Parts: sequence; structure tokens; C-alpha cells
Amino acid sequence: MAPSAISALSSVVARLVRHPLARPAAALALLLLLDLLLVPDFFRLTLRDGHLYGSVIDIVNRAAPLMLAALGMTLVIATRGIDISVGAVVAISGTVAAMLIGGTLTIDHGVPRYVSNMPMAWALCLAMGAALLCGAWNGLLVAGLGLQPIVATLILMVAGRGLAQLLTDGQIVTVYYQPFFFIGGGYLLGLPFALYLVAAVYIVTALLMRKTALGLFIEAVGINPVAARLAGVRTATLVFFVYLFCSACAGLAGLMISSNIKSADANNAGMLLELDAILAVTLGGTSLAGGKFSLPGGVLGALIIQTLTYTIYSLGWPPEVNMVLKSVVVFMVCLSQSPQAGRLWRRLFPRRASGGAA
Repeated sequence: MAPSAISALSSVVARLVRHPLARPAAALALLLLLDLLLVPDFFRLTLRDGHLYGSVIDIVNRAAPLMLAALGMTLVIATRGIDISVGAVVAISGTVAAMLIGGTLTIDHGVPRYVSNMPMAWALCLAMGAALLCGAWNGLLVAGLGLQPIVATLILMVAGRGLAQLLTDGQIVTVYYQPFFFIGGGYLLGLPFALYLVAAVYIVTALLMRKTALGLFIEAVGINPVAARLAGVRTATLVFFVYLFCSACAGLAGLMISSNIKSADANNAGMLLELDAILAVTLGGTSLAGGKFSLPGGVLGALIIQTLTYTIYSLGWPPEVNMVLKSVVVFMVCLSQSPQAGRLWRRLFPRRASGGAA
């Protein structure tokens, strides 16, 4: 190979390695390679009744609620915030939808069928409205009253799940209305319908962040909120918006989960989902210090977490191993973002000067 071609190839490889998505993409590729070697027929896809089935389809389908939560959490973290009430919003949204839809058995010309307690469209709108109210509450506390984000969202984290449990009296509310099941368990053009919802939310969010000044304003608030406000950016409005958007994503995730399990479980639905969302965002390269963010990185992080969970279960390891590995990943991510750890690494392993002797 000619020296010019080698130089060009080296330049391309160097740019790819320095890309912000290089590390999460490499981590996901490593997990997939491990599954290829250890899990039989991991990449095998089968077509039945016009639907694609397989391990890969199952992973991306189960990761759909987490991807939605990660998209919302990305914008919150980009403004130096945090939202630990995501799981509670999932529980509230799913509970409201399940209670309003329900399903009553009727006999139509001798054929038994279930009828929704109220029009499903109205039930879904009210469920999403409840999620938006949760986001407005968080945004009001953080942007309006100036509370610390972790304290403000901790209030809803505790009270929100308690409210969902009060609505259901601590019981599982079962849904018997078939069209509702399509949101989380239906298929469209061979793929799970949940993936189309995630793709729609991602595309709209990406267009707003990159084709308008909204993304730049959010980055400015995350880097220096005081300077952004002095420059004319409506900081409080932006912070209010990101918490509203985060709860909207969590509400949609709650509809997916309740639709998939055909019920609302206020006790367990969305439990610890906020922690997985924070981990997914940081795995994707978004700094917890705020500022620059990566929407595709958050999606990649969600796929890494779900693939890791699937791998552990497929290998027959106990579920506790998953929790330990997640804690190790959190530790490594925090370590990689620590300036002190970076300085210590450079001190222990100094780079050689490019013109130095071999």
C-alpha cells in the first residue's frame, strides 16, 4: 500500500477513534461479539405471521422504554440537572391509562368482546397529561423556586409512586382491551411498534436540537447558566421545558410498559428506570457536569444496558450479577469523567513526544 494511502487510512482511523460515539459503539460491539460466541443462534431471525422474531429484536424492543427515558434524561443532564422521578412518572402514566381503559366484557350478537371504559384516545391523552403535570411540577420547583434538581425530583419520586399506589389500592390493574396492547406489543411492517414510537420521538427531538437554536441554548445553560442568562437566553424557560420533555418521555414509556404487560403495576413499574436512564446517558458520552450532549449516545447507552442484561440472563448467571456489573460500569464512567483521575493517568502513563527517539 502506498504511503499516502496508509497516511489517509491512519487519519480516518484516528478521527473515528476520537469520535464521541466511538467508546459506546465499541462497548456495544464487544457485547454483541460476546453474545455471538456464547449464546446459540443469537443473530438468528425468524419470520412468523409477518413478524420478525429473534434475540436482537427482543433486545431493541425491551430497550424501547429505556431509550425514551434516556432521550428525556439527556436534555435534563445537559442543563446540569437530574431527574430521579422518571420511574414514578412511568407508574403514574401506566396507572392512569390502565384504570381509564380497563375493559368490560360485553356480548355482541352472541360473541363476547371487551369494550374500553372510555375512548382509548382520551385515556391516552389523560395519561400523558398526568405525566406532563409531573414534569411541570419538577420544572416549577427547579426553574421557578430554584431547588436543587435532585431534591426537587426526589419529592415526586416518593410521592408519585405513592400516588399511583393509592389510585390502584396497591393492586395490579389488569387491562382487557385489545387495541391498547398494540402500543407495547404490536408489530408494524415486521418490527415492534414501540421502535417506531422511539424513532419518531428521536427524530423530532434531534431536529429541534440541531436544526433550531434550542440545542445551542440548552448547551449554553449547561456550560454556564449565569452567562447564558446575561446573554439573553431565557434560562428558566429552557430548564422548565427540559423537565417537561423528560416527563413526557417517561409517560410514553409508561404506556409502553403497561401495554406490554397488559396491566398497571404501580409497585414495580419503572422501578429504578431513572438510574438506568442516567447510566445510559453517561455511557453515551454526555457529561454529568452539563453542556454538550449526545442524543444518539443516550440511545446507544440504553442498548448497551439492555444487551448486558440479556447476556447475563442468557448465560444463566443470577440477576444479582447484573446489579454488580452496573455498579462497576457506573464507577468506571465516573472515573473517566474525573479531572483528577485524568491527571493521575497522564502522570502514570505519559505520552511520548511525536519526534522523540524510539
